[in-house]
Amino acid sequence: MDIYDFKNALLIGFFMAFMIGPVFFMLIQTSILRGARAAIVFDIGVVLGDITFIIIAYYGSRTLLEKIKDDPRLFFTGGLVLIIYGLITYFDKENKKEALESAKQIEVPIVKNNYLKLFLKGFFLNFINVGVLAFWLGTVLVISPSLDMNQNAIFWYFTTIIIGYFITDLGKIFLAKQLKDKLTPMVIYRIKRIMGIILIICGVFLMLKGFIPNEKINQFIS
Repeated sequence: MDIYDFKNALLIGFFMAFMIGPVFFMLIQTSILRGARAAIVFDIGVVLGDITFIIIAYYGSRTLLEKIKDDPRLFFTGGLVLIIYGLITYFDKENKKEALESAKQIEVPIVKNNYLKLFLKGFFLNFINVGVLAFWLGTVLVISPSLDMNQNAIFWYFTTIIIGYFITDLGKIFLAKQLKDKLTPMVIYRIKRIMGIILIICGVFLMLKGFIPNEKINQFIS
Protein backbone atom coordinates (compact mmCIF):
# COMPACT_ATOMS: atom_id res chain seq x y z
CA MET A 1 0.00 0.00 0.00
CA ASP A 2 1.54 3.31 -1.11
CA ILE A 3 1.42 6.66 0.70
CA TYR A 4 -1.57 7.86 -1.36
CA ASP A 5 -3.63 4.80 -0.37
CA PHE A 6 -2.53 5.27 3.26
CA LYS A 7 -3.67 8.92 3.31
CA ASN A 8 -6.90 8.01 1.55
CA ALA A 9 -7.68 5.25 4.08
CA LEU A 10 -6.97 7.58 7.03
CA LEU A 11 -9.29 10.21 5.56
CA ILE A 12 -12.07 7.67 5.10
CA GLY A 13 -11.69 6.64 8.74
CA PHE A 14 -11.71 10.27 9.87
CA PHE A 15 -14.84 11.23 7.94
CA MET A 16 -16.59 8.01 8.96
CA ALA A 17 -16.23 9.07 12.60
CA PHE A 18 -18.25 12.20 11.85
CA MET A 19 -21.09 10.53 9.98
CA ILE A 20 -24.10 11.66 11.97
CA GLY A 21 -26.19 8.76 13.19
CA PRO A 22 -27.23 6.80 16.28
CA VAL A 23 -23.69 5.52 16.99
CA PHE A 24 -22.29 9.07 16.87
CA PHE A 25 -24.75 10.36 19.47
CA MET A 26 -24.61 7.27 21.65
CA LEU A 27 -20.82 7.62 21.81
CA ILE A 28 -21.04 11.29 22.84
CA GLN A 29 -23.83 10.50 25.30
CA THR A 30 -21.91 7.60 26.85
CA SER A 31 -18.77 9.70 27.27
CA ILE A 32 -20.63 12.61 28.89
CA LEU A 33 -22.80 10.57 31.22
CA ARG A 34 -20.71 7.47 31.95
CA GLY A 35 -17.13 8.59 31.43
CA ALA A 36 -14.35 8.06 28.89
CA ARG A 37 -13.64 4.43 29.86
CA ALA A 38 -17.25 3.40 29.28
CA ALA A 39 -17.31 5.24 25.95
CA ILE A 40 -14.12 3.48 24.81
CA VAL A 41 -15.63 0.07 25.67
CA PHE A 42 -18.78 1.02 23.74
CA ASP A 43 -16.67 2.15 20.77
CA ILE A 44 -14.66 -1.08 20.74
CA GLY A 45 -17.97 -2.89 20.30
CA VAL A 46 -18.84 -0.56 17.40
CA VAL A 47 -15.46 -1.16 15.76
CA LEU A 48 -15.84 -4.93 16.14
CA GLY A 49 -19.18 -4.63 14.34
CA ASP A 50 -17.43 -2.80 11.48
CA ILE A 51 -14.68 -5.43 11.30
CA THR A 52 -17.33 -8.17 11.14
CA PHE A 53 -19.06 -6.38 8.26
CA ILE A 54 -15.77 -5.92 6.39
CA ILE A 55 -15.03 -9.65 6.66
CA ILE A 56 -18.56 -10.53 5.50
CA ALA A 57 -18.37 -8.04 2.63
CA TYR A 58 -14.94 -9.19 1.45
CA TYR A 59 -15.43 -12.95 1.56
CA GLY A 60 -19.06 -12.69 0.45
CA SER A 61 -18.11 -10.76 -2.69
CA ARG A 62 -14.71 -12.26 -3.50
CA THR A 63 -15.91 -14.27 -6.49
CA LEU A 64 -17.67 -11.22 -7.89
CA LEU A 65 -14.56 -9.09 -7.32
CA GLU A 66 -12.38 -11.48 -9.29
CA LYS A 67 -14.74 -11.22 -12.28
CA ILE A 68 -15.13 -7.43 -12.36
CA LYS A 69 -11.85 -6.15 -10.93
CA ASP A 70 -10.76 -4.61 -14.25
CA ASP A 71 -14.16 -3.29 -15.28
CA PRO A 72 -14.23 0.56 -15.19
CA ARG A 73 -18.01 0.41 -14.87
CA LEU A 74 -17.48 -0.72 -11.27
CA PHE A 75 -15.96 2.66 -10.39
CA PHE A 76 -18.63 4.50 -12.37
CA THR A 77 -21.41 2.65 -10.54
CA GLY A 78 -19.75 3.07 -7.15
CA GLY A 79 -19.23 6.78 -7.79
CA LEU A 80 -22.84 7.20 -8.91
CA VAL A 81 -24.09 5.53 -5.73
CA LEU A 82 -21.97 7.89 -3.62
CA ILE A 83 -23.23 10.93 -5.53
CA ILE A 84 -26.87 9.86 -5.11
CA TYR A 85 -26.34 9.16 -1.40
CA GLY A 86 -24.60 12.52 -1.04
CA LEU A 87 -27.49 14.34 -2.75
CA ILE A 88 -30.02 12.59 -0.51
CA THR A 89 -27.96 13.51 2.57
CA TYR A 90 -27.67 17.13 1.45
CA PHE A 91 -31.29 17.73 0.46
CA ASP A 92 -33.02 15.48 3.02
CA LYS A 93 -35.70 17.63 4.68
CA GLU A 94 -35.84 15.22 7.61
CA ASN A 95 -32.31 16.21 8.66
CA LYS A 96 -33.50 19.07 10.88
CA LYS A 97 -36.12 16.91 12.58
CA GLU A 98 -33.63 14.07 13.11
CA ALA A 99 -31.05 16.51 14.43
CA LEU A 100 -33.49 17.86 17.00
CA GLU A 101 -34.48 14.38 18.15
CA SER A 102 -30.86 13.17 18.26
CA ALA A 103 -29.71 16.18 20.25
CA LYS A 104 -32.37 15.49 22.88
CA GLN A 105 -31.15 11.92 23.28
CA ILE A 106 -27.94 13.19 24.89
CA GLU A 107 -29.88 14.07 28.05
CA VAL A 108 -30.98 10.48 28.78
CA PRO A 109 -30.30 9.55 32.45
CA ILE A 110 -27.76 6.85 33.20
CA VAL A 111 -27.45 3.74 35.32
CA LYS A 112 -24.37 2.12 36.82
CA ASN A 113 -21.77 1.10 34.22
CA ASN A 114 -21.89 -2.45 32.94
CA TYR A 115 -18.93 -2.76 30.55
CA LEU A 116 -20.01 -6.01 28.96
CA LYS A 117 -23.44 -4.54 28.30
CA LEU A 118 -21.88 -1.39 26.84
CA PHE A 119 -19.61 -3.44 24.59
CA LEU A 120 -22.52 -5.55 23.31
CA LYS A 121 -24.66 -2.43 22.91
CA GLY A 122 -22.00 -0.83 20.69
CA PHE A 123 -21.59 -4.00 18.64
CA PHE A 124 -25.28 -4.65 18.04
CA LEU A 125 -26.22 -1.00 17.52
CA ASN A 126 -23.75 -1.00 14.63
CA PHE A 127 -24.36 -4.57 13.47
CA ILE A 128 -28.14 -4.27 13.06
CA ASN A 129 -27.70 -1.26 10.77
CA VAL A 130 -28.00 -2.67 7.25
CA GLY A 131 -26.75 0.64 5.89
CA VAL A 132 -23.36 -0.01 7.50
CA LEU A 133 -23.09 -3.37 5.73
CA ALA A 134 -24.07 -1.69 2.45
CA PHE A 135 -21.36 0.94 3.01
CA TRP A 136 -18.64 -1.64 3.65
CA LEU A 137 -19.80 -3.82 0.77
CA GLY A 138 -19.59 -0.84 -1.59
CA THR A 139 -16.18 0.12 -0.21
CA VAL A 140 -14.83 -3.42 -0.60
CA LEU A 141 -16.17 -3.67 -4.16
CA VAL A 142 -14.49 -0.40 -5.14
CA ILE A 143 -11.22 -0.54 -3.18
CA SER A 144 -10.21 -4.19 -3.66
CA PRO A 145 -9.87 -4.04 -7.48
CA SER A 146 -7.94 -0.76 -7.20
CA LEU A 147 -5.42 -2.62 -5.02
CA ASP A 148 -5.15 -5.41 -7.62
CA MET A 149 -6.88 -7.84 -5.25
CA ASN A 150 -3.66 -7.97 -3.18
CA GLN A 151 -4.83 -9.45 0.12
CA ASN A 152 -1.99 -7.88 2.10
CA ALA A 153 -2.69 -4.40 0.67
CA ILE A 154 -6.45 -4.82 1.23
CA PHE A 155 -5.86 -5.90 4.83
CA TRP A 156 -3.68 -2.89 5.63
CA TYR A 157 -5.99 -0.49 3.78
CA PHE A 158 -9.02 -1.45 5.85
CA THR A 159 -6.92 -1.71 9.02
CA THR A 160 -5.83 1.89 8.42
CA ILE A 161 -9.47 2.95 7.97
CA ILE A 162 -10.40 1.35 11.29
CA ILE A 163 -7.39 2.90 13.06
CA GLY A 164 -8.23 6.35 11.68
CA TYR A 165 -11.86 5.88 12.71
CA PHE A 166 -10.99 4.70 16.24
CA ILE A 167 -8.40 7.46 16.87
CA THR A 168 -10.91 10.11 15.76
CA ASP A 169 -13.52 8.56 18.05
CA LEU A 170 -11.06 8.76 20.96
CA GLY A 171 -10.74 12.47 20.25
CA LYS A 172 -14.53 12.81 20.29
CA ILE A 173 -14.73 10.89 23.56
CA PHE A 174 -12.26 13.14 25.38
CA LEU A 175 -13.81 16.30 23.93
CA ALA A 176 -17.38 15.13 24.51
CA LYS A 177 -18.37 17.84 26.98
CA GLN A 178 -17.23 20.57 24.60
CA LEU A 179 -18.98 18.81 21.73
CA LYS A 180 -22.18 18.64 23.76
CA ASP A 181 -22.31 22.43 24.06
CA LYS A 182 -21.56 22.95 20.36
CA LEU A 183 -23.82 20.25 18.89
CA THR A 184 -26.87 22.43 18.46
CA PRO A 185 -29.55 21.14 16.06
CA MET A 186 -28.48 23.67 13.41
CA VAL A 187 -24.80 22.65 13.69
CA ILE A 188 -25.80 19.00 13.28
CA TYR A 189 -27.89 19.92 10.25
CA ARG A 190 -24.96 21.77 8.70
CA ILE A 191 -22.57 18.88 9.37
CA LYS A 192 -24.93 16.56 7.50
CA ARG A 193 -25.00 18.91 4.52
CA ILE A 194 -21.19 19.13 4.52
CA MET A 195 -20.98 15.33 4.62
CA GLY A 196 -23.36 15.24 1.64
CA ILE A 197 -21.03 17.53 -0.33
CA ILE A 198 -18.00 15.40 0.60
CA LEU A 199 -19.79 12.24 -0.56
CA ILE A 200 -20.65 13.90 -3.88
CA ILE A 201 -17.00 14.98 -4.42
CA CYS A 202 -15.76 11.48 -3.54
CA GLY A 203 -18.29 10.01 -5.96
CA VAL A 204 -17.04 12.25 -8.79
CA PHE A 205 -13.41 11.25 -8.15
CA LEU A 206 -14.43 7.60 -7.99
CA MET A 207 -16.17 7.83 -11.37
CA LEU A 208 -13.10 9.51 -12.87
CA LYS A 209 -10.88 6.76 -11.46
CA GLY A 210 -12.57 4.25 -13.74
CA PHE A 211 -11.50 6.15 -16.84
CA ILE A 212 -8.30 7.98 -15.83
CA PRO A 213 -5.07 6.09 -14.96
CA ASN A 214 -4.18 6.07 -11.26
CA GLU A 215 -0.84 7.77 -11.98
CA LYS A 216 -2.53 10.88 -13.37
CA ILE A 217 -5.01 11.06 -10.49
CA ASN A 218 -2.21 10.72 -7.94
CA GLN A 219 -0.19 13.47 -9.65
CA PHE A 220 -3.23 15.77 -9.64
CA ILE A 221 -3.95 15.19 -5.94
CA SER A 222 -0.29 15.49 -4.97
